[in-house]
Amino acid sequence: MLGIAVVLASVAVAAAGPIPFVALIAPQVAMRLVRSAGPPVLAGGLVGAVLVVGSDVVSRTVLPVELPVGVLTAAIGAPYLL
Repeated sequence: MLGIAVVLASVAVAAAGPIPFVALIAPQVAMRLVRSAGPPVLAGGLVGAVLVVGSDVVSRTVLPVELPVGVLTAAIGAPYLL
């Protein structure tokens, strides 16, 4: 089941691009942060927004080379899914 879930998530990201990947990862992180049984909508939106804005800020200011936001969000989210 876990392998099928990872393959389906990979196909979704490959088809839609790396930014919608945030929609797959943010509710899972929010569930763990607020310790709820179901994915909280407001917390998931806030986590997604913080992830994208944080990745954009890091790519523009901290790194010596400006990278696309999708590269950083994938670099943060991929280890979480693994």
